[in-house]
Amino acid sequence: MRRGARPGFVRAAGVLAVLVAGLSGCAGVSGTALPAGSRSPSGAETSGAAVSGASQSTGAGDTSGAAAGSAAATPGSQPAAEHPMNAASPTAQPLAGQVIALDPGHNGANWSHPAIINRLVNVLTEWKACDTAGAQTDAGYAEHAFTFDVATRLARLLRAEGATVVLTRHNDHGVGPCVTQRAAIGNRAHADAAISIHADGGPPTGTGFEVISPGRIAGAPDAPVIGSSGRLAVDIRNAYHRITGEPYSDYVGRRGLDVRTDLGGLNLSRVPKVFIECGNMPNAADAVRLTSPRFRERIAVALAAGFTAFLNRHS
Repeated sequence: MRRGARPGFVRAAGVLAVLVAGLSGCAGVSGTALPAGSRSPSGAETSGAAVSGASQSTGAGDTSGAAAGSAAATPGSQPAAEHPMNAASPTAQPLAGQVIALDPGHNGANWSHPAIINRLVNVLTEWKACDTAGAQTDAGYAEHAFTFDVATRLARLLRAEGATVVLTRHNDHGVGPCVTQRAAIGNRAHADAAISIHADGGPPTGTGFEVISPGRIAGAPDAPVIGSSGRLAVDIRNAYHRITGEPYSDYVGRRGLDVRTDLGGLNLSRVPKVFIECGNMPNAADAVRLTSPRFRERIAVALAAGFTAFLNRHS
């Protein structure tokens, strides 16, 4: 997600305000039009660019007091016991009866349909673009392809644990849906937990991940789930750091956690929801990991473990 100016955002103590020029990114862009033709379709399918009927998202809390796993795994190595399918017998379904909404950020044909994705929508604290094209690595690996791959892997793991999985989009060659629609999908499903999956478009010198939870906004639909969203953020943060070995972001947030009020997918969510930046695509070290199928599988394992921890403890 490429970050732009974020008016009215809420930060935890010790925050770094990062303003990155350009509009190619995620929900951090604030109501600015994406220039037509400003994106190349590198790494993305562009056929069949019909608008899909799904929805968009984001936000998170530095709910301190839950430390991350003390021994973070080396990126690329994962103990077999960490895999959620290895934690119980083959017939155990620790997420049976749970509904989880997955929102893979952006979409493959967004870049070629600026009139659609630049349409402004109300995210309560401001008006923002319906969606954006997303970030990419220097080699051209697109964020929309990354997020859809991770979501597909994660859905498989969660379903194997008995969960019902709802996706905000079902392919990577469509347009949208808008961030407001992405939130609505999780709400209609009455999800027990939800996540927006992204990768950042931050400064090339910055590395690491962060989990964002929603901040308080008077009268916002997410008011009843602010606390549970913060707890979900901590459980996702802990599992992600422990299993993937990815460091906490060193340029935004605090110890892998952040709180924002400018993300429509979080502001409009009526269910516990977080937004994760899995790494920073312009950073060379993060790019190597994010483009690795093996690492993306480990990301899915980590996110599944975070959901299992949250739902088993707080459902």
